[in-house]
Amino acid sequence: MAKSITQEFTKGLWAEIPPFRLVLGLCPVLAVTTKVENGIGMGLATTFVLVGSNILVSMLRNVIPTKVRIACFITIIATFVTLVELLMQAYTYSLFLQLGIFIPLIVVNCIVLGRAEAFAFKNPLLPSIADGLGMGVGFTLSLAAIAAVREALGAGTLTVLGNSYSLFGDAFLPFAFMVQAPGAFVCLGLMLCIMNMLEK
Repeated sequence: MAKSITQEFTKGLWAEIPPFRLVLGLCPVLAVTTKVENGIGMGLATTFVLVGSNILVSMLRNVIPTKVRIACFITIIATFVTLVELLMQAYTYSLFLQLGIFIPLIVVNCIVLGRAEAFAFKNPLLPSIADGLGMGVGFTLSLAAIAAVREALGAGTLTVLGNSYSLFGDAFLPFAFMVQAPGAFVCLGLMLCIMNMLEK
């Protein structure tokens, strides 16, 4: 059982890491990764929703009628998104403003709904928690990695906990392209390529 739980957690860190392996949740990946702080904030918010919804779906899986399961999943997910939105407004308001519409859009994030449908609805509580936590941590690490590359090359800085650190000094000419929408696609594509090369 312990081995199974460990496997469910670790699969989200590499074998099924959401943006790179499952190619899911790309909207926030491309939109909010202009700063490391934004990427980590979005990742943690999504992790909270993933774990919470997986717990509830797993606990209620024998009660939820199969024909209306998707509507039930969305209601559960929307509840946790509302919670995380209110918590962010209360405690991290500046980050909440930067992430904007992408916090409420976690409701329709394919990763969250996909884990509820593909895993939590079919498995007991502990593996479902491990699955949600693993996928959430993997998603957070992916966002942070993409944001670090984009911010470093596009602005010459790294922003963490509200502090911006200069990486290359005053002589550095940033690639402004990297913090724009096309730069997000290029960065994601290059990182996918590197991951595939590492596997082979």
